[in-house]
Amino acid sequence: MTTTNTDLNWIANYIWGIADDVLRDLYVRGKYRDVILPMTVLRRLDAVLEDSKQAVLDMKTTLDNAGVIEQDPTLRQIADQAFYNTSKFTLSDLRARANRQQLEADFRAWLDGFSPNVQDILENFEFRNQVSRLSRADALGTLIEKLTSPDINLSPAPVHYADGKVRHLGLDNHGMGTIFEELIRRFNEENNEEAGEHWTPRDAVTLMAKLVFLPVADQIKSGTYLIYDGACGTGGMLTVAEDVLQQLAADHGKEVSTHLYGQEINAETYAICKADLLLKGEGDAADNIVGGPEHSTLANDAFPSREFDFMLSNPPYGKSWKTDLERMGGKRDMRDPRFVIEHDGDPEYSLVTRSSDGQMLFLANKLSKMKPGGSRIAEVHNGSSLFTGDAGQGESNIRRWIIENDWLEAIVALPLNMFYNTGIATYVWVLTNRKPDHRQGKVQLIDATEWHRPLRKNLGKKNCELGEADIQRICDTFLAFEESEQSKIFDNAAFGYYKVTVERPLRLEGTDPNRAYKAAEIKKLKEDCERSETAPPVIKKIHKRGTETDPLRGRFEATVNGRPAVVEYEPDTDLRDTEQIPLQEEGGIEAFLQREVLPYAADAWYQPDSVRIGYEISFTRYFYKPQPMRTLEEIRADIIALEKETEGLLGEIVGAQPHTRGT
Repeated sequence: MTTTNTDLNWIANYIWGIADDVLRDLYVRGKYRDVILPMTVLRRLDAVLEDSKQAVLDMKTTLDNAGVIEQDPTLRQIADQAFYNTSKFTLSDLRARANRQQLEADFRAWLDGFSPNVQDILENFEFRNQVSRLSRADALGTLIEKLTSPDINLSPAPVHYADGKVRHLGLDNHGMGTIFEELIRRFNEENNEEAGEHWTPRDAVTLMAKLVFLPVADQIKSGTYLIYDGACGTGGMLTVAEDVLQQLAADHGKEVSTHLYGQEINAETYAICKADLLLKGEGDAADNIVGGPEHSTLANDAFPSREFDFMLSNPPYGKSWKTDLERMGGKRDMRDPRFVIEHDGDPEYSLVTRSSDGQMLFLANKLSKMKPGGSRIAEVHNGSSLFTGDAGQGESNIRRWIIENDWLEAIVALPLNMFYNTGIATYVWVLTNRKPDHRQGKVQLIDATEWHRPLRKNLGKKNCELGEADIQRICDTFLAFEESEQSKIFDNAAFGYYKVTVERPLRLEGTDPNRAYKAAEIKKLKEDCERSETAPPVIKKIHKRGTETDPLRGRFEATVNGRPAVVEYEPDTDLRDTEQIPLQEEGGIEAFLQREVLPYAADAWYQPDSVRIGYEISFTRYFYKPQPMRTLEEIRADIIALEKETEGLLGEIVGAQPHTRGT
């Protein structure tokens, strides 16, 4: 017999009930998780270690007597786990402590006996801060009693009745991980205003994993694969990605092993992630999770020399990274090679975005970790990543860098209200540095905003989800790579444009058209003279004889002192304008200006050295569906209905007004 989903749900309900029973008058509801999550982790670890407890204690004594300082690897080996406990107690031993002070002292000694990786979890949970509070309220003993009760089994070994019959089946690592994730989900929903910061809904994660793996499912070979999340939260993306990869490999008759790597700045969330992996028996993966306030992915990359096969993330949106920017030298003196690169011949090409929103830097971080042989990436962004940032600015530069390197495969627009703490539009970016031949030079946009099903009950802002059929439909559309109402395919260059500064001459009354003015003179003229459309342009340079005219570039033919000359005019900053000209414009910049600008401003020119290349992606433009105009008959019917509805109403209002003026 194996543990069923019903069994797992019952255990989760039991633990959930402990919070209400024991903590109701001690903590506000939103803080229950500060106690229940670490206590659940500790109880499971303690139960797993029971069989090897004495062997670990004996080995600890031997190592101490031999003066061995580095004991961690040996004790892990003896415990046959990635963790151990060297205190003389088990959690069950502490149930019988009648004295409150003694219980607290022994409980702290038991906590101190855990291995360094568990200590790291406890420190980031800040769980020791809760112990005195629990002890003073006589809640610590009650918690221990309920979690070690024979009514519940968090051990891998079965629990029996006195007659030998099985009372509770043993709980394997997968089952324990499922229970822990269910508790995390419930606590996050209780605190839905902040859940979205650290918890991505499983429907979105499953879609992202499939978008990453399905295109290469038949290319997966037996071997080892590295999966990375630079904003890993509670680790859901890593573990779901691992499950999807394992299943696809099995479906294709392959055997794969996976190594999970993650980084998370929030201390409690990092502790949850690391604990979850330990509970699932993934001790090596837990060691590859780095986190806490001092471990910002942007300012303190934990894996600078690592490259990964697959990467998935839901980075923070609209969150300031000003502190990180200052640590990295500031925008002008950025030192990190992930964000200052060479592109299109520019050795100082900056990927540094506004300090108010660093979400695209997480994407640049992943791109720096691609393997030369091919990596695949899926990352969630809000709409600002599609269009924020002018040509030459960080966000636009990142889009340009990605698209001109032909790394962007597709962007999927998700339904609104998909996440717990925001109802804004969200998008999954899918990238690879090894596009298949039929996708090279192309980008696919998929509008999946209408493919969802409603939730029976809102979870914060989340009121819908992607069902299995919705996920399959999106994946099928992605894999088909065909044009449809929901799928559009573009050349890479379709998203690019030239930003061109267009100038017109400064015209001031009383100026001399037969001389060139110096900068200081022009400044004085601006202060003293009035602008006039009929005044002659102010000349700032007269070229030598033989210079060719080029009006579009600001070199005009003029008559100076009765002789033909080539001149440049001082631009009028009040008339300065910019044009966005598509990269695919036939004839380029000058053809566009000849057609769209010069017919309306014949004296205009542009500055070639000011031209910048930008990229933006507009889903609205590509998928806009205009609503048909109402017919005259429909409008007339509405007016007639409104007239009937209000018939006599004006007379009633007027008749009811009191007389305020004499006759």
